[in-house]
Amino acid sequence: MSATQDVEDWLNQHDAQTVNTLKEFCRIPSVSTDEAYSADVRRASHFVIDLLTEAGLPVVELVETEGHPCVFAEWIVDPAKPTVLIYGHYDVQPPDPLGKWDTPPFEPTIRNDRLYARGASDDKGSLLIPLMVARAYHEVRGAPPVNLKFLIEGEEESGSPHFAPTVKAMADRLACDLAVSADGAMWRADLPSITVASRGMLAMELTLTGAVKDLHSGRHGGSAPNPVRALAHMMATLHNDDGDVTVDGFAAAATPPDPAILDAIESVAFDVGDYFDSIGALRPDPLPSGAALLTRQWLVPTLEYNGIYGGYSGPGTKTVIPSEASVKITCRLVAGQTPDVVFAAIRDHLRTHLPAGYTMDLYQHGPGSTAFALDPDLPGLRVAEDILEEIMGARPLRVAMGATIPIGSVFAEHLGVGTVFFSFSTSDEDYHAPNEFYRLSSLRNGQIAWARLFYRLSQ
Repeated sequence: MSATQDVEDWLNQHDAQTVNTLKEFCRIPSVSTDEAYSADVRRASHFVIDLLTEAGLPVVELVETEGHPCVFAEWIVDPAKPTVLIYGHYDVQPPDPLGKWDTPPFEPTIRNDRLYARGASDDKGSLLIPLMVARAYHEVRGAPPVNLKFLIEGEEESGSPHFAPTVKAMADRLACDLAVSADGAMWRADLPSITVASRGMLAMELTLTGAVKDLHSGRHGGSAPNPVRALAHMMATLHNDDGDVTVDGFAAAATPPDPAILDAIESVAFDVGDYFDSIGALRPDPLPSGAALLTRQWLVPTLEYNGIYGGYSGPGTKTVIPSEASVKITCRLVAGQTPDVVFAAIRDHLRTHLPAGYTMDLYQHGPGSTAFALDPDLPGLRVAEDILEEIMGARPLRVAMGATIPIGSVFAEHLGVGTVFFSFSTSDEDYHAPNEFYRLSSLRNGQIAWARLFYRLSQ
């Protein structure tokens, strides 16, 4: 029998209540990137406050920032015991394109033991797990076995622009022995994994301006500057035919990856054909090897176009030469790269390739974040691996993440602690895309795992 059997029994008995709570949480459209949802983002922060209060934490506070608020909570049961800081985020991605959802994004729907809703996997499902586990310990034993602190933010999906300053300002209150993230994802549903490295992030927007207003394409065609054409030309200079970034200095400071991650890439026998089938894309010919594709996803810096717009895009035609054209760009950075240096390299490249007759405005969204790598000998990492092996029946792989979770580097810099990513989301759950879902089996397994994690970190 598990040393936490009584807590696990409580969680199992309250499974239906937990699922209903997750549904209620997912009904809140807490989209942090769009000011139109600001009231809903704040409503979600208070939803988290209510959950932490119900879990018995004696200190629960809303922490205002220059953007959306964070939620801080604390339960010091014994100063002699270890202190664990738990991270998650309550904001979500925009639901667009709405027409591609099978069911409305903010009306949670269960199909085949999966809960479909925006934010279900990223990060409301996995965030709810430690909140419910804290409550279970409160209900069954009166207190958790370790000192708990929570810092839940509301801007992760908009680049966490105010998170690092908040952590820096609260460093004394956030002092801990280990940070554990409810955010993140396992690589595959059938193979347990723990993320020990993730790429950094840089976001920007480029706008080109030609004339001061839209022009008639018959009257001015062939003579007036067309920023859509100029923008397409400039974008084409950023990559070669193989998709490699061609910006001088872009990856000059990148450092080699951890050899253990390279070993994991070689050992998993990644099925490249199945990958392209699963995302509904044509298989390239020739297919790259599985190791080559995973290396690109995890360990190679990228520059991607997230959206391009300019001129008329409604139904039918409108014969105009647009005044402006813009593109949104994000870069995923690897160890050694810094957002400001990469931004400067891209800016210099674009200035060099700016055609005559246009003005250029390149805007950086937030400070960006550096890449993260965890100490492979961190004791808390091995505790988490042992628990996953017990519950999922296989030793978890230590993997890298192509996505960005800036907290690891932020906590290392300002708190001096490592961060274990203990999320039960998986990378196939369509977060950031239509029909995002969360496996309810992961919700159940995750609660058992976190219950055991709290206990074993106390030993």
